[in-house]
Amino acid sequence: MQAFEANFDGLVGPTHNYAGLSFGNVASRNNEKSVANPKAAAKQGLRKMKQLAELGFHQGVLPPLERPSLKLLRELGFTGTDASVIERAAREAPELLAAASSASAMWTANAATVSPSADTADQRVHFTPANLASKLHRAIEHGETRRSLSAIFADEARFKIHHALPGTPALGDEGAANHTRFCSEYGAKGVEFFVYGRSEYGQGPQPQRFPARQTLEASRAVARLHGLSDDATVFAQQLPDVIDAGVFHNDVIAVGNRTTLFCHQRAFLDQPKVYDELRAKLDAHGAAFTAIEVPEDEVSVEDAVSSYLFNSQLLTRTDGRQVLVVPQECRENARVAAYLDSLGRRASPIDDVLVFDLRESMKNGGGPACLRLRVVLNDAERAAVNPAAWMNDRLFARLDAWIDTHYRDRLAPDDLADPKLLDESRAALDELTTILSLGAVYDFQR
Repeated sequence: MQAFEANFDGLVGPTHNYAGLSFGNVASRNNEKSVANPKAAAKQGLRKMKQLAELGFHQGVLPPLERPSLKLLRELGFTGTDASVIERAAREAPELLAAASSASAMWTANAATVSPSADTADQRVHFTPANLASKLHRAIEHGETRRSLSAIFADEARFKIHHALPGTPALGDEGAANHTRFCSEYGAKGVEFFVYGRSEYGQGPQPQRFPARQTLEASRAVARLHGLSDDATVFAQQLPDVIDAGVFHNDVIAVGNRTTLFCHQRAFLDQPKVYDELRAKLDAHGAAFTAIEVPEDEVSVEDAVSSYLFNSQLLTRTDGRQVLVVPQECRENARVAAYLDSLGRRASPIDDVLVFDLRESMKNGGGPACLRLRVVLNDAERAAVNPAAWMNDRLFARLDAWIDTHYRDRLAPDDLADPKLLDESRAALDELTTILSLGAVYDFQR
């Protein structure tokens, strides 16, 4: 049966702001306390979805989560009316209000790890929502994420949506930002590539400046839950030094598609051995592995982090040609721009480069790859997806108007204390559930 890769992008939520909550994410901390523009952020992401859909790629939409999270604040002891909970949290613990208000679910590469039916033992598409245990503002996401995924991938005969792993540092799971699938064709059995920062119980080098968020134990647990065979999995450790340079997820230093891995020279520990294992396991499945390795002397790790060259989408067109989707910042870094311009002279499998303005997301450390969750589907599985979630001209127009109606064009950290923001956000999400035919997925609707 024919299969294809779909990208489900997260809509940026109405509370998009720069609270600097993510230690280890250089862009997030560098822009801490600056003024955000939620309306521009949402429209930048929406335009990317529409343009890719117009180019023939399968493009879906995932909803924002309910923010601010009154559930979190009440669990932490704040009582009274919703307005008084927000006012008291702002006065007594503004850092907790910031965590409860984060719109970080927009980066759906962290929403879950997804394995297609061609790889899994029961021949269903498996989703494991990430527990995101390393950060408070993200550790509260997985329950709501599971509810949203269940509303879009509701057919239990074709989709299996697991619960997140236990939320402990030993099982820190950051989702698809540390997962890539290689295959000859999307519908063929592939090799799933799990990248981790540390092992809770093993030996090995550790980063010294920033924490490693993904553990080997979490990656292996997800592979077991999805029923993946040993010949279809490869586990590799990030180079600790690059984590300390701001590579908090593997998708900041590497991206893959089909049989191609595009990565930096300093992405993995014992990098040649990683290539050898990927090559051998893909060869066993009849696929020829190709690594495009960017040398440090052409693009440094610092260049990669500042431009998000590797936080790109590597996509296959309907004619089989590959296109790299990068943020505008890649054209503003002279060394990265020169490297991209040289791809045609290198006989590279990458045939074209598309550039998008995603500045509002980039200022919080999220590029094109952060904004999407990759889901491989065959024709029958596509037919089982909630049809209202697929991007088209009509949905784009409705969402564009919805953003105009509900989103602010200025949001500073102090604005999180405004109880009206909660009312505005709930009104927006209530309407969105109708647009996307989600049902009552939010707590305030129940």
